[in-house]
Amino acid sequence: MARHGFELKTPQQIIMMREAGLATAAALAAVRAAVRPGVTTLELDKIADDKIQELGGHSNFQLVPGYSHTICASINDEVVHGIPAANRVLQAGDILSVDCGAEIGEWNGDSAMTVIVPGAEESELIASRQKLSDVTEQSLWVGIAALAKAKELNEVGAAIEDYIVSQGDYGILEDYVGHGIGRSMHEDPPVYNYRVRGKSPKVVPGLVVAIEPMVVSGSAATKILSDGWTVSTKDASDASHWEHTVAVHEGGIWVLTAEDGGKSKLAPLGVVPVPLV
Repeated sequence: MARHGFELKTPQQIIMMREAGLATAAALAAVRAAVRPGVTTLELDKIADDKIQELGGHSNFQLVPGYSHTICASINDEVVHGIPAANRVLQAGDILSVDCGAEIGEWNGDSAMTVIVPGAEESELIASRQKLSDVTEQSLWVGIAALAKAKELNEVGAAIEDYIVSQGDYGILEDYVGHGIGRSMHEDPPVYNYRVRGKSPKVVPGLVVAIEPMVVSGSAATKILSDGWTVSTKDASDASHWEHTVAVHEGGIWVLTAEDGGKSKLAPLGVVPVPLV
């Protein structure tokens, strides 16, 4: 159904997308378990790829022209699209964002997380990085909760921005936003992480989107590094990125890339996700 300008998914299609979502979640969980000082981002990439293949899928990131990895691994001032490499060795206290996606059949999942590499002594820097990650993650869940009650999609971005602003002086990236997802990893409509005026898609059953706030501790101005992929802050401030794939259906919403469908994180926000069976 494309009368809305983008494909709305049927309940059965959403159920099939859940399989790709769970494979994505499992890959990120495996990466999280392996994060420690001395590990390279290329080693993390293999861990994610092995898990997705074990679950019967393949990396949808590898389907992007010119990109040959399963994850994007962005460290400290890198916001998104960091390329895994054997010489990118994690250090205790680094703030690491990992973006990952899986395709099973013709359906896609997409999710991202941020972690602080363990082993560093408590310090103002470590506390600042943890708060940045926490604020970014919670803004994602606030946005997902807004989607559950929204009439228009742009209400999601307004909720995300309001939450982030309430937590301190953070920058919200505007050049990189969320997106629809389904048969392709990136589809219409765009999902903004900030307040946008003007026409907005209606939130209707069958809408499936990837919501992904990207937040920095300083200026939101970015640059693309010489590798042609990695997006970094111009002022070298730290960055965080969190993402989930979320489906809207007649019964409510369902977070396809969260193992529990989003239940534990949405309950404090007064939202109960509803799985399709």
